[in-house]
Amino acid sequence: QVQLVESGGGLVQAGGSLRLSCAASGRTFSSYNMAWFRQAPGKEREFVAAMSWSGGSGSYADSVKGRFTISRDNAKNTVYLQMNSLKPEDTAVYFCAASRSMIMSTSLAHYAFWGQGTQVTVSS
Repeated sequence: QVQLVESGGGLVQAGGSLRLSCAASGRTFSSYNMAWFRQAPGKEREFVAAMSWSGGSGSYADSVKGRFTISRDNAKNTVYLQMNSLKPEDTAVYFCAASRSMIMSTSLAHYAFWGQGTQVTVSS
């Protein structure tokens, strides 16, 4: 079991940056694949970025590629999402998720553990 708590959301102007953090409980954080999803009002939750338990370059949705960067610090049990060049369409609640699956996935169904979400609002 792992518990996830997101932070770092807020209101930012278009073109600005935010860094989201997701702190995980437990001693086995380093064995989890981690991901960020987001959900805008009236829309389904969608994949944003993911990183395997071993790290690496990560996987990104086309809509954020080149602007967002996922990273993790296993010593701090934390995963981050650096968001640059933000656009109004990035406005959503952002969720951190964890998976023990052997394969890193972009699908919601593979992630059993979720945080409560943090609001990101980008004004035009």
